[in-house]
Amino acid sequence: MYRGSGPRIFPIIVVILVIALVVAALVSVGRMIFAGGGTSSTDAGETTDAVVTALRDTSEGRAVRWTVRGPIVADENFRSYQITVSPSKRTFTIYSGYLDQVLDTKTYGNNTAGYEQFVYALDKANAGVTRKAKDADFRGVCATQGFAYKFETMSGTDNADHTLWTTSCSGSKGTMTANVGQIQALFVNQIPDFKPVFNNIY
Repeated sequence: MYRGSGPRIFPIIVVILVIALVVAALVSVGRMIFAGGGTSSTDAGETTDAVVTALRDTSEGRAVRWTVRGPIVADENFRSYQITVSPSKRTFTIYSGYLDQVLDTKTYGNNTAGYEQFVYALDKANAGVTRKAKDADFRGVCATQGFAYKFETMSGTDNADHTLWTTSCSGSKGTMTANVGQIQALFVNQIPDFKPVFNNIY
């Protein structure tokens, strides 16, 4: 007597669904492994391991750079400054306007031993630890008040191989997780006669 194909089809459907779920789970696990699931990363592709490796590199031609800028205002009133430290020198430069017209610059000698102590102090202050940000674009952040900070590891004079940033504004935490005050102090202490660029702040 014919009783229909339902009882035979049902186990096959269940098996197919189970196989599909297992395949999906394996694909998900594979993506996590090959994408470095255990390493913090940002939308810009920076990973903590890569930044820390670059930060600790004390070979000739390496450097770290710290940039601070104020609110987005008229070109005539816009100010920013940079502190760049390498194994051979330390430079403090103050800029005017968005085209970085140099207002003042000071350069000091350095040595590999001093640079090594400095970058390892930055590492211990978590300067290279990244955060995944919804918007990893540094442009225009903290526009009306407060200050924006950019940390870079350098390969050569002007070639930044890793860039992290944060701000003093609550809505723009950026890709850098380190305490700004601590990183700021480490950089400022590299400049013997550092002078404040902004009122009431470094």
